[in-house]
Amino acid sequence: MTDLKAPDKVALGTVCSMGAPIKPRYPRGVLVSCEVPWDEQDRFLEDVFRREVQQFLAFGFRHIYIFGTAGEGYAVTNRQFEQVARVFYEETRGVDVLPQVGIIGLSTSTIRERIDIALNLGFQTFQISLPPWGALNDRELIRFFQDVCFAFPKAQFLHYNLLRTKRLLTAADYRNIVDKVPNLVATKNTSPDVSHTVALMRVVPELQHFFGEATFPTGCVYGECSMLSSFAPMFPKRTLEMFENARAGWLENLFRLQKEYLSDVYDVIGPMLREPLIDGAYDKALVRLGGLTMPLRLLSPYECVREDVFLECERILDAKQQ
Repeated sequence: MTDLKAPDKVALGTVCSMGAPIKPRYPRGVLVSCEVPWDEQDRFLEDVFRREVQQFLAFGFRHIYIFGTAGEGYAVTNRQFEQVARVFYEETRGVDVLPQVGIIGLSTSTIRERIDIALNLGFQTFQISLPPWGALNDRELIRFFQDVCFAFPKAQFLHYNLLRTKRLLTAADYRNIVDKVPNLVATKNTSPDVSHTVALMRVVPELQHFFGEATFPTGCVYGECSMLSSFAPMFPKRTLEMFENARAGWLENLFRLQKEYLSDVYDVIGPMLREPLIDGAYDKALVRLGGLTMPLRLLSPYECVREDVFLECERILDAKQQ
């Protein structure tokens, strides 16, 4: 862990309308996605995956997950889902590890089927997204959360809030859900809109909000929140340094570190952003930039980052590290 020199500490906490602190339902941390490597025949590369998980744990990350959009949770069959989840469980059985399994499906029944598979393997915490075929109305929204979360009362659920599901939930939406669904414990919000960030922190402090690097410092101004780090595989020490400054309440340092961090990130990945690709394409390249031999290929039909583009990014990163 990076040694921190303490500046003036800013004491801040999430409060309810009466001013009393509210403790979120889920522990605070840095959430990192574990990507799934495939060979040229779309076979799961178990050894590479095990090394990836072990590397993230060695870096100091304890909140790790599989099968978000970056982890190709939308692309796997149930057989592949169970195969990868079984290995992930074996590698994350430490008492201080908080693994999550992403669940993406077009129907409530498919989502519950996959939760049941992972629950039987031993997992307790799941990331769920809304069914993306059509935007849910308000009644359907409540029904979805109740039908999924109530079916597994001993499990905990994080809602992954993204526009691919055709409805981005607002703070008011979560406020309407949170008292009705006690095992909804967290959200994952990567919108760069800071007004959305502020509203989530003020309106639904019961939930542990995982924000991307762009809005995490803003969330910290309003109380306890967590970081979803897309770039942790490439900059693990700097990612943890940002989080430790946040946890210590050193907000001036945090915003300074964020500026330097994001500047370097976008210098390095700039060549990748010239052509739009699915999320997992970038994330696999980031894991490989962090030193792991991660194949860049994705499951059909999606394209990956080209090798020449990756090498251009790698040269930029090497120059920055000299």
